[in-house]
Amino acid sequence: MNTSALRITGAALLVVLGIWAGARVYLSRGTAESHHGIRVPAGEASAPNPSDVARAPDAGEALPPGASSPGTLLPGALPASKIPDRLPQFSLADRAGKATSIASFGGKSLIINFWATWCAPCRSEIPLLETLHSEWAARDVSVVGVAVDYRDKVLEFADRFKIAYPLLIGEQDALDAAAALGVESPVFPFTVFTDRRGEIVALFIGELHRPQAELILSQVQNLNKDLVQLPAARRAIEEGLQALTAKNPG
Repeated sequence: MNTSALRITGAALLVVLGIWAGARVYLSRGTAESHHGIRVPAGEASAPNPSDVARAPDAGEALPPGASSPGTLLPGALPASKIPDRLPQFSLADRAGKATSIASFGGKSLIINFWATWCAPCRSEIPLLETLHSEWAARDVSVVGVAVDYRDKVLEFADRFKIAYPLLIGEQDALDAAAALGVESPVFPFTVFTDRRGEIVALFIGELHRPQAELILSQVQNLNKDLVQLPAARRAIEEGLQALTAKNPG
């Protein structure tokens, strides 16, 4: 995938770690390459790199929700999908098994993180999500994890790692929620940032790090305070991501 293919709304965005939902990934240290998703502002969702490959599951191992048949090479290009301006409504089971609407978190800015237990970058960003949930709670920002995975695996993982922020859990219904956000062939992890009005400010594909999170959240706060309009906030995020790329090109 060349540089021009990675341009979103006319600007090249930083390439970061990510995993396509079609991959059941635990690549060996000896053969693994960096897996890239693309950080995408609201508007379009990008495709995975052709180097993002799936491995065959162990004998007798079931594929997770949304996984492709074993051993396949992921497509190098997928059609871009339109990301909605506002957060679409969906309901998934919470940790207690109760159907919970994303609207129940209304009135807050949300950091909605789509992840799976088998996804290494997803697991890596959980401590940051815990920190953001704690640090930003007083500013009416909440993290909501959406686990696209088998329920028993998610519950065991969440208990073991003491995940404190709210979790919603699903299989095909969670993939449908991702598709409603314009990510029809999901890259995991991906994170949606909304303002208090439910407008989608940014969609970040790949492993989230603090500088990127704080950049996006600063613009979310500007929107919440009516200091900026949504198009300007999105442009500021795009430009900020480019600046972070230039500063830390690795």
